[in-house]
Amino acid sequence: MTLKSTLVTGAAILAFLPSQALAAQISDEQAAALLERLNQLEQEVVSLRAQLGNVETVQQQSEQVAAVEKTAQKKEKTSIKFKGAPEITTDDGWSFKPRGRILYDFNNLSSVPSTINVPGEGFSNEARRVRLGVQGKIPGGFGYKLEADLLDGVELTDAYLDYKNGGLTVTVGQHNNFQSLEEISSSNDTSFIERSAFTDAFGFQRKVGVSAAYKTGDVLLQGGVFTDNIDDLSDGNDSISLDGRVVFAPKLGDAQLHLGGSVHWTDLGDTIDSVRYRQRPLIHSVGTRFINTGNISAEEQLTYGLEAAVISGRFHAAGETHWAKVSRPGLANPTFFGGSIEAGLFLTDDKREYKGGVFKGVKVKNPIGSGGSGAWQVNVRYDRLDLTDAGIIGGTQDGYMASLIWTPVNYVRFLVNYGRLSYGDALGIVDGAPNDYSVDVIGARAQVSF
Repeated sequence: MTLKSTLVTGAAILAFLPSQALAAQISDEQAAALLERLNQLEQEVVSLRAQLGNVETVQQQSEQVAAVEKTAQKKEKTSIKFKGAPEITTDDGWSFKPRGRILYDFNNLSSVPSTINVPGEGFSNEARRVRLGVQGKIPGGFGYKLEADLLDGVELTDAYLDYKNGGLTVTVGQHNNFQSLEEISSSNDTSFIERSAFTDAFGFQRKVGVSAAYKTGDVLLQGGVFTDNIDDLSDGNDSISLDGRVVFAPKLGDAQLHLGGSVHWTDLGDTIDSVRYRQRPLIHSVGTRFINTGNISAEEQLTYGLEAAVISGRFHAAGETHWAKVSRPGLANPTFFGGSIEAGLFLTDDKREYKGGVFKGVKVKNPIGSGGSGAWQVNVRYDRLDLTDAGIIGGTQDGYMASLIWTPVNYVRFLVNYGRLSYGDALGIVDGAPNDYSVDVIGARAQVSF
């Protein structure tokens, strides 16, 4: 019997009783039967109320299950893409990706003429970089990057938090301070196993600071205030630098152009009273610096440079100049110069990539394993470094270089370099070396990055 029929029957009985009572008195047996029937109806009502409660509980449980299923379905929208390593992203703005690189070099140095005995001659090899880190995005426009080099303990390279909104990016932490096109392009993507000589000689390095970058159309503006490298913050130094860079990067047909310049002023602080400019002979595994100013008394440093590049199909060219002026108390202020110009051509149907004011790695069109031969590229470069001025004789270096790069698949590269480095004003910089001489260097690298 349903609840509805039970209630109707009970109501009919109750409604009937008063009218019958008015007509005649009922017997004791009839009264007992009616009472028994009323008790049965009461029990049935109680039972049906309990059943209704169970139905409501089941409905609530069903709603909870539906909510859980909806949440699970939302979680199922998390996606994983492989970009050299798995990158996990969610629809609500989170992402996480491990990153790293291994670069291993094999090198050889020989002097010209061979009668000169210079330190570092012969074969050498090293693990150039071994880095691990993570990067990702946080809802609200935030992002992060943390990466460390593991070759000599743990040395932080990048460690920052950023915020992006439209064309604006604000960054806080250790990061590049916009030194030059060559310097802020990743070492994974350079045309030679080492960057242009001036980038090391003038002490370019990541620093802790606050910066902002704004891109509008073909124009990119970058600027910031920085202190020192994160490993040097505990030495009590209070140096500070102001750094700025502007880039104009229009496209002319299929050609990508790049025109830029940067300025960097540094107050060395109270605990640093000297600077030193020097450089290795293209290969990093040789510790000898054949060009070297020695320590120069200094209070401030001003560096500034110009950049230009073009990518057109398989061809690219790039050139940079940079000057470093040292302010010395009571003495003449020397200005040193560095610069390079290079050109490269892919022998395969590939091209050099460019984004955000820097060079990027090649995206191999026909990789090994898919019936292709990978990407093959040849490059030539002239590199000049002059560390002689205002009574400081640190020598000059002219480098004539060529490289062959094979990228069999994305994220893997093999490089072979040759360089003839000619030195002038070099007397006394390296024991036993004459005023003018040359060295030949051959370098090879195997690398994987993700």
